[in-house]
Amino acid sequence: MDRPRLRRGVRLTYDKTRDTHVLLYPEGVLVPNPTAATVLGLCDGNRTVQDIVAALGQRYSGVREHEVHGVLARLVERRMVEWT
Repeated sequence: MDRPRLRRGVRLTYDKTRDTHVLLYPEGVLVPNPTAATVLGLCDGNRTVQDIVAALGQRYSGVREHEVHGVLARLVERRMVEWT
């Protein structure tokens, strides 16, 4: 249970009108910051948190695993992400 994925009914997409990624869910829309959008894009149920941290480390400097866990914990609380 260390592989995050988007919950059923939740979808990350690019909104051309807003010129940013948005997270669509049954109750509404969430506009994540670019880093959170990148994390969400990696939450496929196959990658572990360590895999996500490694992928982020290739794009950004100073990626910390506990910060990725923090982002994921907030998304789990909001029922956007679940663990498999």
